[in-house]
Amino acid sequence: MTWDEQFLTLFERCLKRYQGGDSDFNAYYSDSDLAFLKSIGYKPRELFDFVEDLVDEGQPAASTALLVAAVRRDYLLVVQNGEHSDHEITSQDLPTFGDELEGMTYLPRIIKKAEHKLRGELDPNIMYGCGGDRNFLRKNGNIHPADFLRNVWAADGDNSKIAAYVRSHS
Repeated sequence: MTWDEQFLTLFERCLKRYQGGDSDFNAYYSDSDLAFLKSIGYKPRELFDFVEDLVDEGQPAASTALLVAAVRRDYLLVVQNGEHSDHEITSQDLPTFGDELEGMTYLPRIIKKAEHKLRGELDPNIMYGCGGDRNFLRKNGNIHPADFLRNVWAADGDNSKIAAYVRSHS
């Protein structure tokens, strides 16, 4: 089984557990599941957040979770050479919901979340691709969360490039 098939199989298994009323995501994973998630740079809570939002809000789709995981996995393997970061940010480290960049409210927050998502540095209580992120991306040209993540990677810290990317879709 390739990594993407393994991801989707695990996603579906977790989805069924959550739909069945089991919300204790810590019990969802076997040791081999946890090793797999680590190998792609994913934390157990990240997968659960996508499962929970799909059931409770109807989005994002499993394919979105997979594409976001693919970007994180690529970044881990290409940029981080398979080495996980020891740093982790909390919600206090993020810009506020009302902060602006080039006149776009929320953009500084989603950029910071994306940068730390790429490096695997989000506290488990922070979700890249949450409802607020999806709302921002939808309102600004219906940008896919994985595309935004790849654009943040390509911008390499140049927030004006990211703002231009968002404006080009609006």
